[in-house]
Amino acid sequence: MPNRSSTWYEEAVIYSIDVEKFADGNGDGIGDFIGLTEKLTYLSELGITCIWLLPFFRSPDRDNGYDVSDFYTVNPKVGTLDDFLAFLHGAGEHGIRVIIDLVVNHTSDQHPWFQAARRDDETRYRDYYVWSADPPPVAVGAKSIFPGEVDSLWTYDEVARAYYFHHFYDFQPELNAANPQVREEILRIVDYWIAFGVSGFRLDAAPLIIANKGLEHANPRDPHGILRQIGAYLRSRRPGGVLVGEVNLPPEASDAFFGEGDQLQLLLNFMLACYLFAGFAKEDAAAINQGLSLLPEPPAGCGWVNFLRNLDELDFSRVPTDLKQAVFEVFAPKKEMQVFDRGIRRRVAPMLNGDQRRIEMAFSIVFSLKGPPLVVYGDEIGIGEDLSRPGRDAVRVPMQWSAEKNGGFSTANTGKLYQPVVTEGKFSYKKVNVADQEKDPGSLLNKVRRFINLRRNQPIFTKGRAVRLSATDPAVLVHGFEDAGDLLLLVHNLADRRIETEIHFGGMQPKRFRDLIDDAEFEVVKKPRLELEPYAYRWLISKGNGS
Repeated sequence: MPNRSSTWYEEAVIYSIDVEKFADGNGDGIGDFIGLTEKLTYLSELGITCIWLLPFFRSPDRDNGYDVSDFYTVNPKVGTLDDFLAFLHGAGEHGIRVIIDLVVNHTSDQHPWFQAARRDDETRYRDYYVWSADPPPVAVGAKSIFPGEVDSLWTYDEVARAYYFHHFYDFQPELNAANPQVREEILRIVDYWIAFGVSGFRLDAAPLIIANKGLEHANPRDPHGILRQIGAYLRSRRPGGVLVGEVNLPPEASDAFFGEGDQLQLLLNFMLACYLFAGFAKEDAAAINQGLSLLPEPPAGCGWVNFLRNLDELDFSRVPTDLKQAVFEVFAPKKEMQVFDRGIRRRVAPMLNGDQRRIEMAFSIVFSLKGPPLVVYGDEIGIGEDLSRPGRDAVRVPMQWSAEKNGGFSTANTGKLYQPVVTEGKFSYKKVNVADQEKDPGSLLNKVRRFINLRRNQPIFTKGRAVRLSATDPAVLVHGFEDAGDLLLLVHNLADRRIETEIHFGGMQPKRFRDLIDDAEFEVVKKPRLELEPYAYRWLISKGNGS
């Protein structure tokens, strides 16, 4: 129904933060909740409505905090529970909701559950994990999430005298989600954080939670039952609560994770990010249109979260090989830019060579699509990368707030920083930072603010019906939204050349448009033609009365 009322999360603008890398409030070289709370005004002025926090729980930190050793404790290096609650309260005062990671496919091998399980095969915790006296044969095609780094899905534990199962690193034993007691533990974790006021969770590795784990432990009759159970419990405890799914699967397999709107309400749109960069690499809209056409239509109240990057690698394992090769040749030609033989470990701005016109155009597409947009911290100013760092750490560089010491991230001695700031090249903190861009009306930061403001003030993005349009030039991406006779036309030139193109409106016959970006107006004559500078974009609205 095009005119139904939309949920808060369908209208959300999401901002992803790794707390350790965002702002150091106590001067120890590590980002923390004190520093994050101090930056809430910046985030509010940026216009974001929802913060997604990556794992901040107690952890040995061997996998960016995804190896959780206590689901109920804030990692002391980023603060205390009181610091977290002060941040949560401050976010609420700024009208910003908070969702947090729910990492329940596995735990750290230091978690008390696993320590108890390995020491006593009679304890109830033994069946919290998946064990075998002998390493079972691995199914054809089954492989680690980290190929080349982790060779086996089974690791022998000397204390338990048995093998345990893991899709990730060997220090991340996999939980047995088919065990009702494990499911109860998951609901307790949900309950704990909901009680403080978080608005939902990003469910890590959702397909693996319900997958068979070497010994057919998942429920073959109802593998998605646990997702419905978590979703139902969340909504009963916090009406309007949202589950965002990390479901990096082909579109035809992803659709099942929406269910009938009773499982995951939002899915991260991994595949479309690949097709977007294919379009950028080829300067051809056909790849992006193909990616859009492959997406299943979500049930009412559900949607796809669109992004250019997340904080893992840009993963091309689910798309055709030729598409992957086309992108790698242009945006990741060096081996050091690649990871796991499937992904690109680079930030958006360096991939697009720091060309602000092109970066703006890329963001314009993400902000103009159906579904909530997601921005990774720092991408709104065009932050760089550090390819000298291992694996996924290359893109998790500290935020650059100013041209002062350590980019304003921390007052600590540079040698004490948890991760070095970018100091060299065109993406150095002295050249790319918030303070300088706030003073420049034409900066990337202020253009992103403009996109967010325009999107939030145009209900047609969430209430309208998406329509597929076309242009005569293959480098021009055209799509739109229609609602009660109003038409919002989104036009993007993917090419580094000036283009004059004709727009095909199908059965619609708009007469006059107003450009939301610069407030200019123009009439449509018999053959509606647009002139577009290299990497130009237009957000054009035509009201139902033709004005």
